[in-house]
Amino acid sequence: MDINAYLFDFLNTGGKVLWAILAVTIWLWFLIFERYWFFLKEYRPRLSSNLSVWQQRDDKSSWIAVQHRKQLLSELDCLMVRNLKLIVGLIALLPMLGLLGTVTGMIQVFEVMAFLGSGNPRAMANGVSAATIPTMAGMVISLLAIPFATELDRRYRREKREAASAMPTYS
Repeated sequence: MDINAYLFDFLNTGGKVLWAILAVTIWLWFLIFERYWFFLKEYRPRLSSNLSVWQQRDDKSSWIAVQHRKQLLSELDCLMVRNLKLIVGLIALLPMLGLLGTVTGMIQVFEVMAFLGSGNPRAMANGVSAATIPTMAGMVISLLAIPFATELDRRYRREKREAASAMPTYS
């Protein structure tokens, strides 16, 4: 059996909720990789561009200059913060989807018990699998993504501080 068959069987064992967890997981990791790509490849040229605009100004202390500095920093801030809250939200959503899988799996178990009684454990096994696998998947994926989200948030805060200190105003 190849890896695709194993993955497909695993996803079907966990029920429809596990497919939703897979979709959210793909979205989450896409966003995480996109943010890393931004910080590694796109941020420095943009910062350099904004710094050169600021350094070309003769006046750096007037009210208009301070507002221009705020605009340049705000542009950088908007670019850096994009999708960071969404990443945190998806990390929080994954365990909730896992719990939804638990509830739907338990409903399957109760349906089997209603039709066959509680004396047939083999009949209840599918519902128990559908109840535990999504919970485990949601928790594991969330736990794996938390360090990346934390590091991205730290990087955002550090770059924001450094950008502000690189554009000094003169009084």
